[in-house]
Amino acid sequence: GLLVTRATVINRGATAFTVARVGITLPIPPRAREVLDVTGRWSFERRPQRRELAHGSWSRQTRHGRNGHDSPEILAAGSPGFGFRSGEVWALHLAFSGDHDLYAESHPTGRSVLGAAELLAPGEITLAPGESYSSPQILAAWSVEGLDGISERFHTWARRRRPVGTRPVILNTWEAVYFDHDLERLSSLAGVAASVGVERFVLDDGWMTGRIDDTRALGDWTVDPERWPGGLNPIIDHVHSLGMDFGLWVEPEMVSLDSKVARAHPDWVLTGSPRRLPQPWRNQFALDLANPDAFDSVLAQLCDMLDHYDIAYLKWDQNRDLLGGSTHRQTLATWRLMAELNSRYPSLEIESCSSGGGRTDLGVLQFTDRVWASDTNDPVERQRIQRYTSIVLPPEVIGSHLGAAVAHTTGRQTDLGFRLATAFFGSAGIEWDLTQSSPAELASIATWIIAYKNHRALLHSGTVVRADPADPAMEVHGVVAIDGSEAIFAAVCLEAPRDAVSTGMLLPGLDPGADYRVEPIDLGAPVRYFHAIPPWLADGGATLSGFALSSIGLAWPPLQAQQALVLRAVRV
Repeated sequence: GLLVTRATVINRGATAFTVARVGITLPIPPRAREVLDVTGRWSFERRPQRRELAHGSWSRQTRHGRNGHDSPEILAAGSPGFGFRSGEVWALHLAFSGDHDLYAESHPTGRSVLGAAELLAPGEITLAPGESYSSPQILAAWSVEGLDGISERFHTWARRRRPVGTRPVILNTWEAVYFDHDLERLSSLAGVAASVGVERFVLDDGWMTGRIDDTRALGDWTVDPERWPGGLNPIIDHVHSLGMDFGLWVEPEMVSLDSKVARAHPDWVLTGSPRRLPQPWRNQFALDLANPDAFDSVLAQLCDMLDHYDIAYLKWDQNRDLLGGSTHRQTLATWRLMAELNSRYPSLEIESCSSGGGRTDLGVLQFTDRVWASDTNDPVERQRIQRYTSIVLPPEVIGSHLGAAVAHTTGRQTDLGFRLATAFFGSAGIEWDLTQSSPAELASIATWIIAYKNHRALLHSGTVVRADPADPAMEVHGVVAIDGSEAIFAAVCLEAPRDAVSTGMLLPGLDPGADYRVEPIDLGAPVRYFHAIPPWLADGGATLSGFALSSIGLAWPPLQAQQALVLRAVRV
């Protein structure tokens, strides 16, 4: 089951009342003896960690003014050894984009609890007589089918609350050009993108007046007349002529000191104390959106852009932590700004990005249609990040991009086939200078996009499943249609396998009483193997019962490290 709840405090007294903390604590049974949460850092998000729930408390707090890359996202307690497919599990998620605390406690009396609360700074919330404070929504789920059962409950709720339409294939320009905006170069990139089947072209950071690097111009949301003398219409018109829609990067919550708005309104810059600015972070500061004048100014600039240009999509970034007792009001003001754009431009889609995966909660997804799970496009890191991000978030809202052969964040070089297979699951896109790609690479990408378009209806509506690996180097994940009629799986080898002969490759979640034909999906690039593939794969597939596939499995293909095989199972 799933419980969605919140707590409210009302000051019914005659004097002001300062709120220190309002949390919700839920009991769990003594048999829940193991705790799981996630942690991480920039480009290394959602790393699982487990521990015994011994006597005492385990608290996972985030104090970044946003979720942060080390955000727990979920706190789960369950029977010892619980996995994705097995074990009894209780789990909490706090649907909030600011500071918060998820905690577990076990008492010598034999009682244990899970709890969640917004973290408030001293004096941050003071209620006058008659005023109230409500905690963020808390989602509490229970499953006897492991973490996959928890996912199914969270995903069902999220999909019903804010359904998203067909997820277009995106090309984002960031890793292709960075700040080097040039109409001819970007037009060429758009042309190649359209030729392989891209449906949305997103112009990233660098389009504003004077924004040649990250030291200036945040807060001045006007088009640079030097690099864009005709405004953005020439590139937008070109993109539209190619059959794509147009998206634009913005960072409405932030300001550079070297900007017109900061010079004209220094009091709009959010300070850590009344006497001094906080330390700069990526050469930028936060704009105090709780200030009505600052809020109205940002809203007016965004609306001016959206009224003047045909923009279908905003990539909404946020690239620094907040300091001081400002997180609560800043978070609510940000949500209010997003909600206002939702109301005025109902067809506009918004992506939540925060230095990558720094804001990926179900709270911000009230107002957005996609999140950027991480700034890394390295498929090895992405496999792990997406595996645990998708415990809470359904795959259709998780941005997953095909990057260059050498990842910009790690320097790791990987095969095109592995990168294609990794970006296939999620809201797919590309972040790569395709004008530098070979004809063979472009042909592979075009094949991949055709396959994605053919299967995205299933990928973005089905039940997410993950096998519990006997070897952590070998993983299987997939999406099964709600009616059990078909499924798509990825068999992934992240590193050299532990054993020379692997146990069966399990395909979970299928109807045990039905037979399925399992065949590989051609994503346009070869898969590398150590030696001869098993007979079922050499024959082009196999037909087995759902029970056999989920309990015995198929012989693992001898995948080399950093390789993946994508399979389709169809009920026959």
